Amino acid sequence: MNKHSNITNNQSPRPRGKIRVDKVNLAHGGGGKAMRDLIDDVFVSEFDNALLASLEDQARFKMKDLAIHGDQLALTTDSYVVDPLFFPGGNIGKLAVCGTVNDLAVGGANPLYLTCSMIIEEGVEIDLLRSIARSMALEAETAGVQIVTGDTKVVNKGCCDKLFINTAGVGVIRTGLNLSASSAEPGDVVIVNGLLGDHGATILAARDDMALSTVIESDCASLNGLIGGVLDNCETIKFIRDATRGGIASVLNEIAEASGVSIEIEEEKTPIRSDVKGFCEILGLDPLYLANEGKVVIVVPQEDASKVISTLQSNPLGKSAAIIGTVGDWDKGRVTMKTKFGGRRIVDMLVGEQLPRIC
Repeated sequence: MNKHSNITNNQSPRPRGKIRVDKVNLAHGGGGKAMRDLIDDVFVSEFDNALLASLEDQARFKMKDLAIHGDQLALTTDSYVVDPLFFPGGNIGKLAVCGTVNDLAVGGANPLYLTCSMIIEEGVEIDLLRSIARSMALEAETAGVQIVTGDTKVVNKGCCDKLFINTAGVGVIRTGLNLSASSAEPGDVVIVNGLLGDHGATILAARDDMALSTVIESDCASLNGLIGGVLDNCETIKFIRDATRGGIASVLNEIAEASGVSIEIEEEKTPIRSDVKGFCEILGLDPLYLANEGKVVIVVPQEDASKVISTLQSNPLGKSAAIIGTVGDWDKGRVTMKTKFGGRRIVDMLVGEQLPRIC
């Protein structure tokens, strides 16, 4: 987590520092002992692995160890500024790991390594940081990835809202795979792996402290295992994308535009829990634009759809998988929804900002 180290290849690891205060202060970002103690006690102790242990300016990998997974390196980066930091089903730390893992996995990559950079506001409680670091470590273990390097910055009170996290992820794409938004063709079908809109609804409910009869939980989850299983069982998949900001509506519009096709989904077949529908009706929101953090959109030839559905449904993260629509050429670049009353409505790309700071 630091840009300093006392370790060489011939030295024994130094004793790790211990933090002695309850809250972060500016000295914890100053590069000295206070910073080292914070990094050791809060982050290194949770993320502990051989690649991180040396605390060099970079994590180092042997190319042969990467090449066994495929022939293309995948690199992604993302930043997390969610408000509130903790919400039903997760927190900013779990979200940071899941989001980065999923961004690699939807490209067909096997996620391997993550970075973690923390921008911390002066005055944040150490126990809060420790809790977030622990949840990151647990989710990284679940996803089978390692957090191998990072950075820590502390800013004056009021310069950020408690904590922002930036992550980067490295993975390797299996040989011969090329998933792309420009690959959809008429006759393909659109599949999702489960209920939509849960994360966006959860964040808004948690932020406004709404008294809902049923608690909605974020679907925040690492999907590399689910996606890997689908790719193992079906070689004809054209495209996979996690439907985060902008929801499935934005993903579908990206596909339609990039491939020069039309897409029509069916309201009756689109899985959205009744609580989320009711929540959206009260607030005047469209669940198609709500963020998800554990849902993917998959485009596959119609003849292979049943194979993909059965594979998804065999995994707990895909038990509500469904075919929601088809790809055509009747109005290129257009996404529509067939309503439950038999009419059709246009589903445009999200304009403006439906919900701020959802991830």
